[in-house]
Amino acid sequence: MKPISLSLKAHLSQEVTSLATCWKLSRRDGVVLGFTSHSQDVIYDETTYKATTGFTPSSVKSHSGLAIDQLEVEAVIESGEIEEADIHAGLYDFAEIEIFMLNYLNVSDGILILRRGWLGEIHYNSHFFTAEVRGLTQKLSQNIGELYSPRCRASFADERCGLNAEDYQTASSVESVNSQREFADSTLIADDGYYNYGLVTFTTGNNAGLSMEVMRYQSNIVELTLPMPYSFLSGDSYVITAGCDKRFSTCCDVFSNAINFRGEPHVPGNDKLLSGK
Repeated sequence: MKPISLSLKAHLSQEVTSLATCWKLSRRDGVVLGFTSHSQDVIYDETTYKATTGFTPSSVKSHSGLAIDQLEVEAVIESGEIEEADIHAGLYDFAEIEIFMLNYLNVSDGILILRRGWLGEIHYNSHFFTAEVRGLTQKLSQNIGELYSPRCRASFADERCGLNAEDYQTASSVESVNSQREFADSTLIADDGYYNYGLVTFTTGNNAGLSMEVMRYQSNIVELTLPMPYSFLSGDSYVITAGCDKRFSTCCDVFSNAINFRGEPHVPGNDKLLSGK
C-alpha cells in the first residue's frame, strides 16, 4: 500500500480534482531536474517542476509477485534542460527517478508516489527520448555466476586480470580531427591494432573527463566506437589505454598474462559437438 496523507486522500475522492504528475530526475553528478504534466510550473519541496518539456509516462504495470514492473517515460529534447549531447555523454545513465502525483493548487497536501527507480535503457533521436524505468525487482532478473567461455571473462586491468592499466597507457594530444569519432596522432608509436577495444579518456577540452572505447587503431589514426558527445579540437589532451580482444593468444603473446586468463580456451565448443568426432 502506498502512503498518502489524509488531505490528499480526501482530494482524490472528490469528483473534480486538481492533480498533476511530476517526475524528479537526480543525476549521479548531483544535478536535479523536475518536470510536470501541468500547464504551469509547480514548486514542491524546494524543487521547481517545469512545464516546458513534453512528458508522457506509459501506464504502470505492478505485480504482487516478483515479476518486473514495466514503465517507460518519454520526453522532448528541446527544452534546454535535457540535451542530446548530455544523454550521449552518459550523464543520465542510472539516474534516479521519482514519479508522483500532487494537488497543484495545494502542494501542502503532500504527494502520492507512483514509482521510484533508476533509468535503464534509453532510446533517443534529435527530438525526444524514451527511457525505461527499472525498480528493485530488476535486480532479480540478472544472472548470478559465470558460464564457461573460450574468451576471457575479466575486464582488462581489473583485479582478476592483474595487470596495471597505467603500464599500458599513453598520454598525448589530438593532432588533427577527421570527424567526431576519428582523429590522428603521429606521436603514437604502438603497432596497428594495439589500442583496439581500448579506451580514450579526454583530459582537456569540451569532453574533459569523458571516455569512449576504441573501435580501431591503424596508421596513427584512432577511430572511436561512437562519436564524442561534444566537439573536440586539435590540441585536446587525452590518455589512451591498450585494449584486449579477450583471446588466449592475445593474453599470451601481447600481455604475457596467461596465468590470469579467465576463460577456457581448450574446452570443446559447439563446433566440436556438431562434428561428431
